[in-house]
Amino acid sequence: MSKEPTGSPHGDFPGQDNATLAIFLISVLGLFLEMLLIRWVGTEVRIFAYLQNTILVVCFLGLGLGCFTCRKPVDLHPTLISLAFLCIIFAIPTTREALGKISILLSSAGDLLIWETAVIKDLWLRVLYMVLGLSVTYCIMIFILEIFVPIGRILGRLMDDHPKIIWAYSINIAGSLIGTWLFVLLSVFYQPPFTWFIILAGLLFIFLRKSGTGYGFNLALLVGIIFCSWVAGHVPDSLRVVWSPYQKLVLSKSDPEKSEFGDYLVTVNNTGYQAMLDPTRAVATNTASYPPEMAGLCQYDIPLLLHPHPESLLVVGAGAGNDAAGGLRHGVKKITAVEIDPAIIALGREYHPEHPYSSPAVEVVNDDARSFFATTGRKFDVIVFGLLDSHTTTAMTNARLDHYVYTRESISRAKSLLTPGGVMVLSFEAQKPYIADRMARVLRDVFGEEPIVFRIPLTGYGWGGVLFIAGDLTAAKRQIAQNPRLTALITTLQQKYPLNLTYNTVIATDDWPYIYLETPRIPILYYFLALLLFVVFVRSYRRWGASGTAARWGISHWHFFFLGAAFLLLEVQNISKASVVLGNTWQVNAVIVSGVLTMALLANLVEYRFPRLPVSFAYTGLIGTCLALYFVDLAQFAFLPYGIKALIIGSLTTLPMLFSGIIFIRSFAATSRKDEALGANLAGSLVGALLQSVTFMVGIKALLLIVAGLYGLSLFTMRGTLILRKGSMT
Repeated sequence: MSKEPTGSPHGDFPGQDNATLAIFLISVLGLFLEMLLIRWVGTEVRIFAYLQNTILVVCFLGLGLGCFTCRKPVDLHPTLISLAFLCIIFAIPTTREALGKISILLSSAGDLLIWETAVIKDLWLRVLYMVLGLSVTYCIMIFILEIFVPIGRILGRLMDDHPKIIWAYSINIAGSLIGTWLFVLLSVFYQPPFTWFIILAGLLFIFLRKSGTGYGFNLALLVGIIFCSWVAGHVPDSLRVVWSPYQKLVLSKSDPEKSEFGDYLVTVNNTGYQAMLDPTRAVATNTASYPPEMAGLCQYDIPLLLHPHPESLLVVGAGAGNDAAGGLRHGVKKITAVEIDPAIIALGREYHPEHPYSSPAVEVVNDDARSFFATTGRKFDVIVFGLLDSHTTTAMTNARLDHYVYTRESISRAKSLLTPGGVMVLSFEAQKPYIADRMARVLRDVFGEEPIVFRIPLTGYGWGGVLFIAGDLTAAKRQIAQNPRLTALITTLQQKYPLNLTYNTVIATDDWPYIYLETPRIPILYYFLALLLFVVFVRSYRRWGASGTAARWGISHWHFFFLGAAFLLLEVQNISKASVVLGNTWQVNAVIVSGVLTMALLANLVEYRFPRLPVSFAYTGLIGTCLALYFVDLAQFAFLPYGIKALIIGSLTTLPMLFSGIIFIRSFAATSRKDEALGANLAGSLVGALLQSVTFMVGIKALLLIVAGLYGLSLFTMRGTLILRKGSMT
């Protein structure tokens, strides 16, 4: 006798008359809210931009606790209170700015490069900074977890009560897919937090209990959340605030009193990114800001002086157009400017004082540098890597936007795009000696000759950084020797800002792309955060009444736990591998996440049509494809058109998900407690997200071996042999 979709026996949330629709809507809400918080909190509290998986882990922890305690009363009040608090502290400029400084406090750990690093020699002061930074981080994690527990309770109860579990799980996946794409589309159209929260409020309203004394207060909270999100989207003294698909961009007029040069300043996620400047308008009387020896020899001029007749210039990381403007000043006939963020391109077109992007000599390409390297067939006299150093990571990985641009494979491909006699110039703000050494070594290994290296200081001519010159160094040195002013400048800079290059630092590769980490190891800060997550778990385990869960935990729970850990780790690994071929763009996340969810839906269809398919077959296909992908070089597909390439990469990398989906739905249908199985699966996902940190030590490919091992453990802990022998028990 099948159960009816009763929804909520307590009557404490809507949806009991249409449990299937309720599952769809709560799934949309959960994924949309997860994407929103990863993007918003990671922007305003920049430490989460470097440790973005932390938000993902806390979301899964909240959902998992909600599923485990789904038979307790459901009340969205904690969700609304926590959301309102986050909105308020982000709406007040003072508190928002203070939260942005947490990264400075936690940078005192020292081994993970974070922008605006605090240099602290006193041990006890460093300890104080770490304790303060971790305490504030703990509070934010608690608020995020509190948001998700009630949502997890609704989802767990609806899934446990539904009589058609394959259908219910398919609807859950479809809702997750819609929630993901809904947020992606909002990002594509540059929508600000105000729009995000209007949609979120509509989804939350559906699940508000409309009876009782708290209904009016909850409505008031929703209205307050929307209002505060509108206020939080404004930045004092700014001309424009743009939420691009990648980051928050703020445009403002430069303030000379604050030592800001150029006409306009662009910040990324509340940190200085680029000044739009015209170095030909140097102030002759201000020799401190505009050294006369650098007139006509700024970082945007030097690359074009290293080639006798530069007719073609490629700039990757072109930003708002400073490098392209330098090419125009030197009469380059064909300039290709590659920039990943379309919003930065738009700002450059409108506000740059030299208007380089309006010139017919400049072709602007909105693409990731690595993707452009793979698909272009043109050659260039000069290739310039602009100041590509990134402030953000991709949504689910430890890789920052610039990681794959500076790997050995990337530099080798860029070298192949040089014409005979061509020169490559790489600019980078190397805040640590090992970063300069890493860049110099990879250039030496690729070009077979040590590069010319010198540091350019911050002046009104540009923000400076370390300049690396490679390529045809014979021709470059000849050009330098023929220019006495350039010779004198380089000599002076090398003496004034000496760089100790040992050429011993481990170089970045596509398998280990972590340019901001000195050696392959897990940063100390990650261990602190793991400890913090444990404290959050213990506190929340008691707070939400999950005390009996551990006593009920059995081998079946471990089965779903390992499935969840392997699934999340495989998804993260897929995004990392796909980024090498498709570029580190927002589309990659969408392609892989969509592929994963589509494969899960296909697995449900296979299970529905072939209920007697042996699980042993699915496990063989699952572990076999994981091991096979370890040996597949996805870069061989890089030359294909983007659509075909995305289809092939998405299909190959997510193929194991088809087999894992069959295993999951078979086991899920057979278990008597769907809520606890889902909770264990989410808890495993939490661990999978944490395990991704091991890529700092072993590289990205090794994750596939770890995934295969986790799936092997899920086979070992599968509840009962009847499922293996006879197929579905539904």
